[in-house]
Amino acid sequence: EEQRFGVKAKEKLKQLKNNVDVLTLSATPIPRTLSMTLMAIRDISIINTPPVNRLPVKTYVLGYNEDIIVNAIQDELKRDGQTLIVYNNIDKIYALANRLEKKVALSNAHFDVAHGQMSEIALENAIKRLYDKETNVFVSTTLIENGVDLPKANTLIVIDSDKLGLSQMYQLRGRVGRSEEQAFAYFTYDKEKTLTVEASNRLEAIVENTDLGSGFKIAMRDLQIRGAGELLGKVQHGHMVKIGYDMYAKLLNETIKRLKGEKVESDRDIKLDIALTSKIPNSFIDDETERLKIIAKLSNITGKDSAKKILQELTLTYGKLPKEIYNLANIAILKAAAKKNDIKQIIINKNQIAIIYYEDADINTILNKVKRFTHFKFEKSTLPTIKLDPKFFSVHTALSYITEYLLNK
Repeated sequence: EEQRFGVKAKEKLKQLKNNVDVLTLSATPIPRTLSMTLMAIRDISIINTPPVNRLPVKTYVLGYNEDIIVNAIQDELKRDGQTLIVYNNIDKIYALANRLEKKVALSNAHFDVAHGQMSEIALENAIKRLYDKETNVFVSTTLIENGVDLPKANTLIVIDSDKLGLSQMYQLRGRVGRSEEQAFAYFTYDKEKTLTVEASNRLEAIVENTDLGSGFKIAMRDLQIRGAGELLGKVQHGHMVKIGYDMYAKLLNETIKRLKGEKVESDRDIKLDIALTSKIPNSFIDDETERLKIIAKLSNITGKDSAKKILQELTLTYGKLPKEIYNLANIAILKAAAKKNDIKQIIINKNQIAIIYYEDADINTILNKVKRFTHFKFEKSTLPTIKLDPKFFSVHTALSYITEYLLNK
């Protein structure tokens, strides 16, 4: 399990023999490893096929409510199953177990506690009782995260889940639902305190990704939340301080392509001067982090299909979208198309509509395309330019017309 090995341990394993092939297995790769696979530095294979008749775990994120927890335990006991409760606080774990045992108050309830400060024999006996089904409500720290295979355990309750990492929560959820029974996972947090943005993002990710085999998606979100870490250093997460991760990833990706002999696309600057309001209104989403997240999604638009998909996702999440967001998406489509056409600048306003090319653009290609779009007028001044008459085009129709022209091969 990759999460359990540090960089030093991994390097030591590699040094046992020269030219050794390394196969890493993980439900949720650490951010740095995932980043390396996405950039083709390491190969990756994804196993998506779940065991036959396995059901996704129904996942809930909620403020801590002891009545809901007691009901969940009682429901599990009534179907002769086992409940796992994770509470990473050794000082208070026994008090919690005693309090819940009194509230559950069922004759067939058998509580037990386990944590890392117990003696080896006591801990071994507690785990053995769990495996032998003598215990059906097991209260423990995160030590059950790995290596516990309990087909009868089908309810998981995690307390103070906002303090855990995203991969950790995913691993814990994997302890239940290992049979054909429907399993349930409750990730709770202290509703009296304000969650950090990172904690909120982690909880949002765990409840969104409930499909079987969602470890890769979870790891992707973890990469977004934590950053990629250092490629060659000891830090396995965190953003590149000097240039930022996006620029680091871009430069690294270009270098890898060059080493492989692949063509690296030119990244010429394109100036867009378009008289449209294109933003995410504060009145629609007041959280700045959420707004930046949406802008990042929209900036990845590569064409009409990807724009449609992203807009559908945003509509499902936030409801009816304001026109400003559609403007953002349409401008992103235009920019993506312009990148492939040697374009330096696009101007669309009530006084001027023009597409200005770089000086080394292929004139013949431009003229051949312009012939198919009758409203354009070609001019060869300092730079190759084509224009539309603003008397006959609104900003919206000009944007649409120019996009169609650029997308036309």
